[in-house]
Amino acid sequence: MKNLFFQQSNLATGQLCRAKLMAKHLFILLMGCSCIATAYSQTDKRIAQADAYFAAGEYYTAAHLYGQVLNPSIKEKPRSDFPLNSKKNRIGITGIGISKPDILYKQAESYRLANYWPQAMALYKECFDKDPGKYADALYWHAVCQRSVGYYLPAEESIKLFLQAHAGNSVYRRAAESELQTILYIKNQLQKPDSVLYELRKINTASVAGRGVFAPTASAANQFIIASPTADSTSATVNPNHNRLFYASFENDSLQKIEPVSIDGIDGSMSQGAASISADGNHLYFTQWKQENGKTISSIYSAAKKENGWSKPVLLSLVNKEGKNSKQPFCTADGKYLFFASDRDGGMGEFDIWYAPLLVNGTTGEVVNAGSFINTPGSEAAPFYHLKSNTLVFSSNGMQGMGGYDLFAAKGFGRQWQSAENLGAPVNSSRDDLYFFTQQNSLLLTDAIVTSDRGSECCLETYAINKLPKKKMSTGIILDCENSQPLAGANVLMTDATGKTWQTKTGEDGRYVFELTHEMPDRKLLISKEEYLEKNTALIVDGVNATAWHTDTLLNSSICIEKKLVIKMENVVTVYFDFDRSLITPRGVMQLDSLYTILMEDTVATLQISGYTDGLGTVEYNQILSDKRAKACAGYLIEKGIAANRITFESFGACCPLEMELINGRDNPDGRSVNRRALINVNRGTE
Repeated sequence: MKNLFFQQSNLATGQLCRAKLMAKHLFILLMGCSCIATAYSQTDKRIAQADAYFAAGEYYTAAHLYGQVLNPSIKEKPRSDFPLNSKKNRIGITGIGISKPDILYKQAESYRLANYWPQAMALYKECFDKDPGKYADALYWHAVCQRSVGYYLPAEESIKLFLQAHAGNSVYRRAAESELQTILYIKNQLQKPDSVLYELRKINTASVAGRGVFAPTASAANQFIIASPTADSTSATVNPNHNRLFYASFENDSLQKIEPVSIDGIDGSMSQGAASISADGNHLYFTQWKQENGKTISSIYSAAKKENGWSKPVLLSLVNKEGKNSKQPFCTADGKYLFFASDRDGGMGEFDIWYAPLLVNGTTGEVVNAGSFINTPGSEAAPFYHLKSNTLVFSSNGMQGMGGYDLFAAKGFGRQWQSAENLGAPVNSSRDDLYFFTQQNSLLLTDAIVTSDRGSECCLETYAINKLPKKKMSTGIILDCENSQPLAGANVLMTDATGKTWQTKTGEDGRYVFELTHEMPDRKLLISKEEYLEKNTALIVDGVNATAWHTDTLLNSSICIEKKLVIKMENVVTVYFDFDRSLITPRGVMQLDSLYTILMEDTVATLQISGYTDGLGTVEYNQILSDKRAKACAGYLIEKGIAANRITFESFGACCPLEMELINGRDNPDGRSVNRRALINVNRGTE
């Protein structure tokens, strides 16, 4: 389970990405404070101001204000001309009852919640070193920061030290145990051999958006809608920084030609982000949010397509609930459903994944929870549905992962899902990995795009991830039909639907292996081996072995081939017939083919064929039937090219049975079947 105390400052909606942009404007306002107050009253007031910004969720600004208290400028430092002031001005005292380590701890908390992990890490360490008893939990947070910046071994040491020091009850003990599992999970992920199959690269962003681009989603061919912070107000009393929606084209690993999305009647006090366009292109769905009393209030809106831009947005009535948050809409590619995240009642945790049927007019039907295979007691966010693979990709901090939010994937739909699987490293990192996108006609991890804060000081940025396909092999076993033993050295020719061929031989275990370079439906095999009959058969796949990190192996049904009937010169060959028939059976064909081979090798050898029947039927009828049987054998060989003068035949009817047809007055069918025959004698000739 994710760190129970790991608080996010609205990363999912991009709130943190604008914190740094706000700092400059906020400091300008703060510098207008009264110059009449004394240095210490300024310090105390600044602490109160920092606390107020912290409570409002403006953590980056709060961190800087705490820093100004800890490191005042020369002009602000109080003078200690009189002995009475010496105790008050002692280093480490910043106000009544507030010590320097207290401020350091507040500053560390501010940097952590703003996702400035290196700064927070150093400050937590300083607090713990100054007073391990009072700031014991600083060691825990120090370990969390170490993990977040990739210092996994030191983080493991720190968290184990914390657990040793807090063997008994501790409010952070359970969280520390969870953090240790996270670190161990990361170490396991980093040892995966299939990491060599992944290519990860940062997507550069041109022009206005700069840093903090998040939640890209397709809007047209090679065009995306993105969200990014931007300054759009010059008022001294209004925060100028908001997240806005932009169009961008994707060229040469960068988002270019960035232009604002035109939406009528946008409320300038609110931010927009996490957009999705319906499959028919007629409706835009997006999140709008604002800060109220230190809390983020978010809702999902829809806007209709106009000739130039989009209409004034309206709330989706069934998706949004009064007093609850809904965000991050995603329209399925078939135009049927809208997925989103919400903390509405009826869920299983903080935020859950929900979905609702989309209607033609842009509204939705009733909302349904995606169920326990998707949702946890933690938070799930940023759903993306890949129709080609029937896979839901979403972010969660409620399942075992690498830290913060991780991306998970689950196959299925509605409430029928397979268990969600962590997409692992390097798709996920030790920080927050949130929004996911890939083209609907691609494989899930082919040129996918994720939003993550892994590579920056604080803000969400966009990365492209491409997983090279695993090798695909096709294998099966060739057997001897008579004894089911593997056949070594058999030739196996594989042909695809286009006529392209691949050839190999079976090994000692009778196994053949082909590497498949592309999708090859309707494959066929031609199998041949000396002294065996050729076999042409369709290839049937029984299953897939996907356990190897580099190869998926298609397991084909075993195929058996029959041995040729090899007749030596001194043999007498008996060809059997069905009741009242003179047609040559498949086995009879094999026998005659073998005789044909002998006659071709010994060009002076001759055959003498005698035809017989069982005792049923009249003498006249049996004579005719036995004659037909002898002629059928002779005719088959003559048709294959053997000269007629090398073959003589004679018919004997029911004469000379080999087996008794009546035993104790009762019919013996097996005996009769043996008597329905043609006897072929091979005579070696002389040159």
